[in-house]
Amino acid sequence: MIGALACLPWLLKRWQQRQQAGRNVTGTSAQVLASVAVGPGQRVVTVEVGHDAQKTCLVLGVTAQSIHCLHVLGQAAAQQPAPVSFAGAMAQAQEGVQAPQS
Repeated sequence: MIGALACLPWLLKRWQQRQQAGRNVTGTSAQVLASVAVGPGQRVVTVEVGHDAQKTCLVLGVTAQSIHCLHVLGQAAAQQPAPVSFAGAMAQAQEGVQAPQS
């Protein structure tokens, strides 16, 4: 009986490792990229979630009572049109400012 109780923590650990390995087979993962303490019990955490081709970075505000999504990185940039080059922006600005010739 004492031997069985001594082996119980080892068996529990092995069972948990197998459960964890089974969950990662689907390809979905979550990884903490960075964490910054902003106050007592308050953190800003950057987390990468999703599977291989559809990974998304989330900026989360974490307290002891709740977790709030502050920003989704990369989403705003994907929705905006591609930026105009500096030379193109200057050419557009000069076209609008040219004075009429007399």
